[in-house]
Formats: sequence, structure tokens, C-alpha cells
Amino acid sequence: MRQHLAWILAAAATLAAAPGTTTTAPHTCPALSGTWYGDNRTHLQQVIDAYGTCSGHTGAVAAFDWDNTVTKNDVTDATLSWALRHDRLLRPARWKDTSAWLTDAADRALAAACGTGAPVPLRTSAHPRCTDEIVQIRENGTTMSGAPAFAGRWNHRHTVPQYAWVPQLFAGRTPAELASYARSARREALAAPIGATRTLGTHTVPAYVRYYDQQRDLIRTLHRAGFRVYVVSAGSEPVTEVWSRAVGVDAAHTIAIRSVLDHRGRITVANEGCGGVPASRGAVIPYIDGKRCWINQEVYGVQGARAWKRQPWKRRPALAAGDADTDVTFVQDATGAHVVINRNKPELMCRAYADADGRWLVNPMFLDPLPRRPEPYPCSTTAYTAPDGTHGPLRGTDGSPMPDQADTAY
Repeated sequence: MRQHLAWILAAAATLAAAPGTTTTAPHTCPALSGTWYGDNRTHLQQVIDAYGTCSGHTGAVAAFDWDNTVTKNDVTDATLSWALRHDRLLRPARWKDTSAWLTDAADRALAAACGTGAPVPLRTSAHPRCTDEIVQIRENGTTMSGAPAFAGRWNHRHTVPQYAWVPQLFAGRTPAELASYARSARREALAAPIGATRTLGTHTVPAYVRYYDQQRDLIRTLHRAGFRVYVVSAGSEPVTEVWSRAVGVDAAHTIAIRSVLDHRGRITVANEGCGGVPASRGAVIPYIDGKRCWINQEVYGVQGARAWKRQPWKRRPALAAGDADTDVTFVQDATGAHVVINRNKPELMCRAYADADGRWLVNPMFLDPLPRRPEPYPCSTTAYTAPDGTHGPLRGTDGSPMPDQADTAY
């Protein structure tokens, strides 16, 4: 009860401190429904009540990761799966050109399995070796022989090459074409039974995707309460837009990897930059700190290097939701509720269970939740990923290593 009261007082104090905030006599706010873990629905309703227009406040933002936060399973992977089975990827002249970090070993493996030359459709439906190499690199960052597929230097809190590589595989196609593939993949994935899998080459991958009913209801309720709701994803933007539209989030409020287009309007291997970083072959995508950058830049208009920094509370989302370490920075920035879907990702779960401000809400996956992690999360030793890719202790606000955390919401 004391923590519950502290939550309400903290939200009220934050709102009262907002410059230019006006209040009117409160009236009934839209009510959240659905089954949530523990007291999560109650706490979410408090945030809706405190930050919504029903309490006289305007301009509140809610930001959601997409894959495995709003949906079960990854919609960009579902689109890649469909494209591989329908020969929609174009063969590059050189595989090395697709990524700034693709290794010679990966270039040789892809050339041997898929060929090179003129940009004709890859016959991946009939050549499982080619499909295998592409899926293996996407899933594991290695070739089928086990060699590293990516090497070199990149900021591990700004990008991950195998995520950036998926939009790069669609180079030569238009955003409209990619969106059409996503629509076909969406119909197929929503029709497949829950739990269904399929084989790509020799890989077994999920064949289904489902919207989480609870998240659809939360987004709908936030909209009714006057929130500006955004999606911020490390997937491909034309793909994510196809899926986000069904929960009432339009293209203008959907942020994902934005490919640079050539003079004919076709996707290239470059993507737009953020925070003063120019367009590149994947140096900056909406990934870990990159998600904060894109929210600050696209939602709040913060330009240049300042977009990488945590902003004052009035320029931060009231609610943010994610499921993986790629989401930890922008979810931590939220002022009212940090919503975490438990997929056992160490940096995010350490922050969530430490619950430094009393506003972290951990929820098991709404479909097929994971069992309890038997060992504590290694918060004090290896949970933090540094920009150079090394792992070390996650630190609290006082700079000391965070204690390891037990998994308690599963």
C-alpha cells in the first residue's frame, strides 16, 4: 500500500512541476481492461489517469517497441521468411556491399550458395543452401560453417549489424514492394495456428505472429486518454508500418530502420542517421541508445548530439514498453511507467527488478511465457553491454554495481 501511494504522489508531483501544465476538474478516464500480471493493470491505469487529457494534461507520449512487445514473434523476420520462400530478394553484385562489416568468410559463403552478378531475383525457394546462409547470418551472426559473419568496430549501443542487414537485403526494391511483402506475410502469419513453425533451409522458425490483446487494449486506451502513441522498432520501417496500422498507430508515429532511397525511389543499403550521425550502412539504427536518439529527434525535435542524451522529464515518454536489452534505454527514460515483457534479457530485467524508482512493471509474455530463470540475472558482473561490445557490471545511480536479481514474474 505504501509503494502504491508513493507511485501516485510521485506522478502527481511530476505533473505539478511541469511548466505550462494546466489542470481542470478530473472526470472519468478511459479504463484499461484485460488480464495483466499482479497489480500491473492498476498501476497502468494510474498513469493513464495522471497523464491523460481526462485529468487536464496534454501532450503525454507513450512509446512501444514492436516485436515481442506488441506482437508475439518478429514481424520483420516473418516478412524475410515470406520473401525467401517467394524469391523476392534481388542478388547483389557483391555481397560485401550489403554491410560495412560483412566478413570475407560470409562474402564467400553467400557467393557460393547464392551467386553474385546482375540484380535478378534470388531463387531462394529452390536453393536451400542460399536460404540457410541468409537465415543463419540473420539469426546468429555466423555462416553455416560457423565463421563470424560480421567483424570490425561499431558502437554496440547504437547498432547491431545483423539487424541492419535485413533492410539491406531488400536493396533494389521499393518501400511499396516491401510493404506488399509484409502484408502477404502478415496474412499468412495471422492465419497460422499458434505455435506453428516452418522450415527455411534447415532452420526451424516461427510461422505465426499474434497481436497481444492486452497491448492492443492499452494502446487503444492511451489514444482515448489523449496520449500520442509511437512505435519505435529495430525492424524495417515499411514492414513495421504495415503491422502498426492495425493498432491505430499510423506511419507518422512509427519509427524503425529507415532506408535511404536512390533517385528511382528504390531501397539502398544505407539507412538514415540520428543525433548528428549521417546516413550510413547501419552505423546507427533504433537500437539501445539509438532508440532514445530517434525518440528525442523525431518526437521531441531534439537535434544533433543532444538527441543521444536523456532529456528533461517533459521531453520524455510518460510510458514506455519493451521486451529486450535493445529497449532498455528508452524504457528507462519513461517518467510514469516502464513496462517490461519478460523474455529473460539481462540488462533490461536487471533494471526492471531493481525497480529504482518504483515504476517498473514486469509482465510475463502474454502467450507462451518463459519459465522462471533458475539463476539470478548477472547484474553485478556481465549484464551491461559497453559501446565496444564488452560486458561488465550494470551500475546504479550511485555508480556501484547493481546486485544480481532473481526472476520473479514468469
